[in-house]
Amino acid sequence: MAEKDLANYRKNYSKSSLDESQLEASPFELFKIWFEEADNDAKIEEANAMSLSTVGKDMKPRTRVVLLKEFNTQGFVFFTNYKSKKGQALEENPFACISFFWASQERQVIIEGKVEKISAEDSDTYFNSRPLGSRLGALASPQSEVISDRVFLENALKKAQEQFKTELPKRPDHWGGYLLVPEHFEFWQGRENRLHDRIRYDYENKSWSSVRLAP
Repeated sequence: MAEKDLANYRKNYSKSSLDESQLEASPFELFKIWFEEADNDAKIEEANAMSLSTVGKDMKPRTRVVLLKEFNTQGFVFFTNYKSKKGQALEENPFACISFFWASQERQVIIEGKVEKISAEDSDTYFNSRPLGSRLGALASPQSEVISDRVFLENALKKAQEQFKTELPKRPDHWGGYLLVPEHFEFWQGRENRLHDRIRYDYENKSWSSVRLAP
């Protein structure tokens, strides 16, 4: 089979624009508008899927896709195993970047900020709202650790299912939520001739300001 020539892949972006007249005073308001438009787009299956990038003490960046579970003017919430690779990195360096790419909307949003754990009570509330299988999976999986094979996971899940036949599992201490408190937003709207619209919001002196970036 002939190799694909990725250098010749081309897509012309022309669906929309992002002009200064369209900006909201708060980037949270603009994010909410864009998120709702993505969430209502039948071509986008998981509008809340986001790339999370962390850098631990080894200074090596690592990116993975996680799911956004809540956002408001305080920040963006996601959940994970605190002992996972990302959890360890955030313990060592509590700054991270999340990004959304909504291809059918020809849009990206990149958000940088400091990450902190949410309260145990809020983590409990979310954990208890999850399907039972997801809760048991969180108990069964030693996330990011090396395991022998798939059977290890299946046996661990069976053990958890047996243990909680007559009662519901409680959230383990090593599992919970994080809040990313934004310091910078970048909104990217694809445009023709690669002259994309890029607007960055920065939080300084307790207020947000915006600037346009060259594509």
